[in-house]
Amino acid sequence: MSAPHDRDHAERVSLYALQVLPADEVPAVEAQLAGCAECREDLESLRAVIGSLAAWPTDVLRPTASLRDRLAQRIGGEAVTVGQPAASPVRREWEEVTPGISVKLLATDPDNRRVTMLVRLAPGTDYPPHQHAGVEELHLLDGELLIDDRRLQPGDYSRAEPGTVDRRVWSETGCTCVLVTSLDDVLR
Repeated sequence: MSAPHDRDHAERVSLYALQVLPADEVPAVEAQLAGCAECREDLESLRAVIGSLAAWPTDVLRPTASLRDRLAQRIGGEAVTVGQPAASPVRREWEEVTPGISVKLLATDPDNRRVTMLVRLAPGTDYPPHQHAGVEELHLLDGELLIDDRRLQPGDYSRAEPGTVDRRVWSETGCTCVLVTSLDDVLR
């Protein structure tokens, strides 16, 4: 957003572009957009960026701290299997799958061999090297994560294509991420 806009306004326009702005705030943002050409330009710039990331759900792209907190509260222990009625979610807790690595299953899609989960690495933990059987999408919520020569910060997104290999994945600080990946990845 450009300098004349305050941070609160910039955040609200961003949430509007992501279509996650609370319904009671939409009329005020739309009124502001109607009367401000610069605001409309900012919105169109945001929409172009969001459109280029169509493979990742727009409601979790670089969330603000308040949105990230609401997301954490919404997840709050619920996991849903594709095709299961939303009224009766499967409840799962964090499960330590190996020392220093815990996961919380959010959803599975057995027909497409996909899984969505939260992954938490303790400080100093390495995730096993692996080859991607399908597209892997990762959104870092907190901490730092290093994937080979890349350092991810909170809000960063990583996409790996089928057949690619992550030789080293680790966290010096500890981290939590949303991971959407194939059930058929090959650990090395």
